Amino acid sequence: MMRSIWRTLGPDLVRDIALVCVADTVVGLSFGAITVSSGLPVWLPMLLSVVVFAGASQFIFVAVVASGGNPIAAVLAGLLVNTRLVPMGFAVGDLLGKGPIRLLGTHVLTDENVAFAVAQRDPARRRATFWACGIALFICWNIGVVIGAYGGTLLTDPNAFGLDAAFPAVLLALILPQLKGAATIRAALTGVVIAVATAPFVAAGIPVLLALVGVAASLGGDKVAAK
Repeated sequence: MMRSIWRTLGPDLVRDIALVCVADTVVGLSFGAITVSSGLPVWLPMLLSVVVFAGASQFIFVAVVASGGNPIAAVLAGLLVNTRLVPMGFAVGDLLGKGPIRLLGTHVLTDENVAFAVAQRDPARRRATFWACGIALFICWNIGVVIGAYGGTLLTDPNAFGLDAAFPAVLLALILPQLKGAATIRAALTGVVIAVATAPFVAAGIPVLLALVGVAASLGGDKVAAK
């Protein structure tokens, strides 16, 4: 079966998927190491990676909790970030299968395998691309997180390695490729201003939620102006 899938994909697409998996493994390593070295239990990054499997949401959740924020605020922030996957789900709905397998397809849905899949014109190739990339990313991400989490237990002073700045740096790296167009940039800047302005006055995690409200308001204003 695996040989049939790789034959359908072709060597060039297999190579591209492999490169993405390598990059994903490295990010998973950093997520596991940073989470544990921040004082959180070693099982937490592994549980999040299996149950949530959404890098940006996982980073935000742990960043809020590690800074002393309310876990409920952390969950809400992660869920709001993950809403971007809803329209992607509609775009590849025909690839998710039916019944229980559809739940698995939804779980392994990521920015990467959706991007690879929608670029394919042949239906069989689209389906093979979505599933091969999604499952490969799930495996590689979790392997990276496990190694990183146990590696993080060896760090006695994470601040000495600059890991206290790692969360914002990784989140910035995840966000930068999405900043395209004046409306998106203006929305992001609105969120930044709101988060920075409210951070000294509210509990950790709340500025993230308030920033997302500001971003929504900014984008909503653009739609009204367009009409």
